[in-house]
Amino acid sequence: MSDLKAVVFAYSEVGHGCLDELLIRGVKVEALFTHEDASDEEIWFPSATRRAREAGVPVYTPETLGDEEYRLVESIRPDAIFSFYYRSMIGERFLSLARRGAFNLHGSLLPRYRGRACINWAVLMGERETGATLHYMVKRADAGDIVDQQRVPIHFDDTAFDAGKRVAEAARLVVGRNIDAIRAGTVRARPQDEAAATYFGRRTPADGRIDWSRGAFEIYNLVRAVTRPFPGAFAYAQGEKIFIWKAFPEDCPPLAPPGTVLSTCPLRVMTGRGRLRIISARREGGPEADGGALARGLGEGLKFE
Repeated sequence: MSDLKAVVFAYSEVGHGCLDELLIRGVKVEALFTHEDASDEEIWFPSATRRAREAGVPVYTPETLGDEEYRLVESIRPDAIFSFYYRSMIGERFLSLARRGAFNLHGSLLPRYRGRACINWAVLMGERETGATLHYMVKRADAGDIVDQQRVPIHFDDTAFDAGKRVAEAARLVVGRNIDAIRAGTVRARPQDEAAATYFGRRTPADGRIDWSRGAFEIYNLVRAVTRPFPGAFAYAQGEKIFIWKAFPEDCPPLAPPGTVLSTCPLRVMTGRGRLRIISARREGGPEADGGALARGLGEGLKFE
């Protein structure tokens, strides 16, 4: 079987794992395009850059993909282009350079959860499963024909980090089992059902603010969707910003206005429907503590806003 020459665009854990799978399976990766690690971001994932350099693959970290990058990819004449959690859109002119096609790995069961932060959104929305989808890249993000998918569960107590680890494993599996078909030019793909498509946009740290008028289960989903290594869910109490890293929803009748502290040991807060038991939290600039210790530190008259 002939060699498969590829250009890879990759970042994060999925990028590292899928790049590693290509290299192990003998794909000739001629270039890796990736991102410099941001100084204000917690880097919890293995480095695609390091893996590429270990294999002797040239690494490029342009801020944008312009004419210089296009000429480089054109000179390589790749059989395939792969995008594994690369954070920038790759223009159509790049995609057309790959004679076997350009493929993206997306962390959801397309056509659902197109867009950014798809795993965080799935956890936040209370989904019970997500997955990894390998699909052809086209002009519109996450809209190309589906090559293969792998489902993964989201358990009730999973964080986005937990679910993301399973998606990374599924991503590697999906890529690995389709390399031979891509190499041989025998890929079979199916169109996405546009009527079933959903789209979710980029999330920012500010989106982690808790709205106590929401139900306890909704707030619980937010907490586990953005807890470490992500920026975290937060609220304000006594004028201080409080990050809530772990919590649990509990049913109860409406006993007080949302945000009211019902007890301090354990720390329970009234929501719009039910109450939230705060297990682990941190005052901004302070150490992490259990809910009771946090409440004692903040003093009497505690209310969350």
